[in-house]
Amino acid sequence: MDLARDELLLLFDVDGTLTAPRQSITEEMKEFLYQSVLPRATLGVVGGSDLEKMCEQLNGQEFLHKFDYVFPENGLVQYEAGREVGKMSISQQLGEDVLKRFINYCLHYIADLELPIKRGTFVEFRNGMLNVSPIGRNCSTAERQAFYAYDQTHQVRQRMIDRLRAEFAEVDLTYSIGGQISFDVFPTGWDKTFCLRHIAKRAKPFRAVHFFGDKTSPGGNDYEIYSHPDTIGHRVESPDDTRRQLAELLKL
Repeated sequence: MDLARDELLLLFDVDGTLTAPRQSITEEMKEFLYQSVLPRATLGVVGGSDLEKMCEQLNGQEFLHKFDYVFPENGLVQYEAGREVGKMSISQQLGEDVLKRFINYCLHYIADLELPIKRGTFVEFRNGMLNVSPIGRNCSTAERQAFYAYDQTHQVRQRMIDRLRAEFAEVDLTYSIGGQISFDVFPTGWDKTFCLRHIAKRAKPFRAVHFFGDKTSPGGNDYEIYSHPDTIGHRVESPDDTRRQLAELLKL
């Protein structure tokens, strides 16, 4: 790999790619990224979470200045060189009436849903999407893992998505399962490929854009950007696998 740093962009998902799900980045991964990878490539991160949650996982504000591009909420919020440069709003796009009806339906559905446990924060409003969690985002790490295993068998999230698709068929929405306990809902086209629109504004285009993510199958929240013609997609199994593939790509 002999591309200059400003000719190569490496874009990363967060959960399952740079960190374990909802866990903090390890010192080993930070050292590898900042000392070995950063001198060789432009770095970007794109995740479904808001900036606050990204900061929790990626060691506070440090990553905001280490990564050249930071795209919270699928890139509906854009940071470049540590500074916010753009933001989109799902409330403006859908309108308050549709948004209120959708949230009410989700809360009624979850209220009637039989699960082993429930916690709190079932619908989280973000600038560019809604994040819906049948168990509630306030669950512990152990409860999160238990729900994920339960969902693998009972397809709780997929069944809820199927109901929402039927109920709101007239609204052009995309549903994307990511992480262990929730799914994202956003206007069609507002998936992680949205960040590519911002990257395309660059005066000097990148010669190559590589994306690394773990939820790359159809229906996963990395699928669209992983399979996009403007990216070279890398499916990873874990942060350790991300390091291994990066070392291979960059000949480290």
